[in-house]
Amino acid sequence: MPTQRSSPESKHYDLLVRGGTVIDGTRAPRFDADVGIRNGRIEAIGDLSAHTADRMLDATGRIVAPGFIDSHTHDDQAVLGQPDMTFKVSQGVTTVVAGNCGISAAPLRPGMDMPMPLSLLDAQARFPTFAAYLEELRTNPSSVNVAAMVGHSTLRAVTMPDLDRPANDEEIARMQALVEEAMQAGAIGMSTGTFYPPAAKATTEEIIAVGRPLAARQALYVTHMRDEGDRVMEALEETFRIGRELGVPVVVSHHKVQNVQNHGRTRETLPLIAAAMKHQCVGLDCYPYTAGSTMIRTDRGMLGGRVLIASSEPHPECAGRELTEIAAQWGVPQEEAARRLQPGSAVYFLMDEQDVRNILAFDETMIGSDGIPTGEKPHPRLWGTFPRVLGHYCRDIGLFPLETAVWKMTGLTAERFGLQGRGSLRVGNHADVVVFDAATVRDAADYESPTRPAEGIDAVIVNGAITWQDGAHRGARAGQVIRRAARAAS
Repeated sequence: MPTQRSSPESKHYDLLVRGGTVIDGTRAPRFDADVGIRNGRIEAIGDLSAHTADRMLDATGRIVAPGFIDSHTHDDQAVLGQPDMTFKVSQGVTTVVAGNCGISAAPLRPGMDMPMPLSLLDAQARFPTFAAYLEELRTNPSSVNVAAMVGHSTLRAVTMPDLDRPANDEEIARMQALVEEAMQAGAIGMSTGTFYPPAAKATTEEIIAVGRPLAARQALYVTHMRDEGDRVMEALEETFRIGRELGVPVVVSHHKVQNVQNHGRTRETLPLIAAAMKHQCVGLDCYPYTAGSTMIRTDRGMLGGRVLIASSEPHPECAGRELTEIAAQWGVPQEEAARRLQPGSAVYFLMDEQDVRNILAFDETMIGSDGIPTGEKPHPRLWGTFPRVLGHYCRDIGLFPLETAVWKMTGLTAERFGLQGRGSLRVGNHADVVVFDAATVRDAADYESPTRPAEGIDAVIVNGAITWQDGAHRGARAGQVIRRAARAAS
């Protein structure tokens, strides 16, 4: 049993989670304990059987864990336009990290062009400053906490009339100023997406220069790398260099090795990442699927495997259909069919199962869904990522113990992203809690029915408010905007 106990004066709570088995998010062994919550914080952990509360939650036979932190999302606009965030809270997620892959909800100009993949955020509102975006989130909170980054591709689109070239000195200076504004407002870092057309022509030097304001705050540099296929090793080296030049922590987003010719190369990438970790602060996340999802692309490198259309603005009737089937019906090559379907999103089956397992099992790998919250046929990772890790990869495959699985989606993520007071069940921390059945938890979403809620998630508590219980949203919108702790993640 841990040393945390109820203090003599803590006799009555707002909420008492009683009778569960605590996995606290630190990788410590599980233990039986009650959890007392008051004023949105964890006030006691231990034997609280003699104490009372306004509400009791029976967790007998269940795991009581920190709320899951989704390390990689594109929920920037969803937290405003879909504030109940059912696709996240239903799987135990209480905090989302937004602004990934170089794409953020701010800053944006009214009426500006939104090149793909920026338009995947489905912006209903445009915020001229990062401060305005975060203030809107504080004024109209969603059901989850939000830690947000500013996106380099968004900065390019706001600043540059022509994205098909490197930025000049004046444009870099303007982007720097926008990064500084975002940092002052509460952004936790800057992300890049040099894989995508809006930033493909950005040089390493441009990224370093634009990111200079990160250094003073030890803010994060998070990247969808330039290449996750044939040149993945070069892309990793570029990522590490940017982190070293800026002197800031780095996170490699949704690490993968894609396309058949690269299957098995995790035996190269993971040792390289491990070696870099010895000299600088490096993190990585992944999602537990062999298929990715992004904008509809026409390049052969993305069309080499099975492609499932998730959404299409000109042809919404094609959502859920195979690209090969659509191309055959139209009597055109796949590249032409993909062009006609743009703009939209698709699911790409490009990875090898053993590589996915290798990355998941890598000790420092965090869990991120990378879900795109638009369309009727999204990638099932939007609804199923965290239960899939708990059920399929932890319980069924035995990839790691349950304590490790929980740590990978809670304590590790909070540490890497500097989310103070989150990610672990400790007295004084914010009361973000998930109660689940370790024997039955699983993802129900699949490629045919990608929006089915997970099974085995009994209750989800966000800042002390019961938000999901017994398969239904309870209406709470207690999410907060989270700033990064001043110190660097270790």
